[in-house]
Amino acid sequence: MAQLPDILFYVFAFLTLACGFLVVLNPFSTNPVTSAMFLVLTIGSLAGLFVLLHAFFLAAVQILVYAGAVMVLFLFVIMLLDLPAEERRKVKKAGLVLGLISVGAILTIMLQSLLQSSFSSEAAPTLEGSTIPLGRLLFTQYLLPFEIISVLLLVAMVGVILLSKKDLK
Repeated sequence: MAQLPDILFYVFAFLTLACGFLVVLNPFSTNPVTSAMFLVLTIGSLAGLFVLLHAFFLAAVQILVYAGAVMVLFLFVIMLLDLPAEERRKVKKAGLVLGLISVGAILTIMLQSLLQSSFSSEAAPTLEGSTIPLGRLLFTQYLLPFEIISVLLLVAMVGVILLSKKDLK
């Protein structure tokens, strides 16, 4: 008989994948706000997975920062741009192509790292407890990925500013 954490893992994993799929390919609506709401559900499901891993701080940050602040920013930009339906279709097609390329790249990196890993019995770093161990791991062992994500967020902000800029002709 499966235990409750196992069942919850499969429920949250399915919700994460299903809602993530609906963010990109939503057959119910072409409205970008609907996709943003599915992104909120995806983020909530990821927070549930973090809770199952006993990473309560990361779950709280996931909800407060991403589902709260970042989604408000996304919705603000969506409503500020207010693209016509034809433009939305063009953007969605380009996003689909870039998304498929990104998925392919991520799968390639995952497979390459799995093939190169040694599957040792060494325990993975734990994130239970206070934020001090998380901060130490983030700014020592995982500094490069942290900095790459910060640069990606900066590029996204610059892109939003350029997209929302009006022509002054």
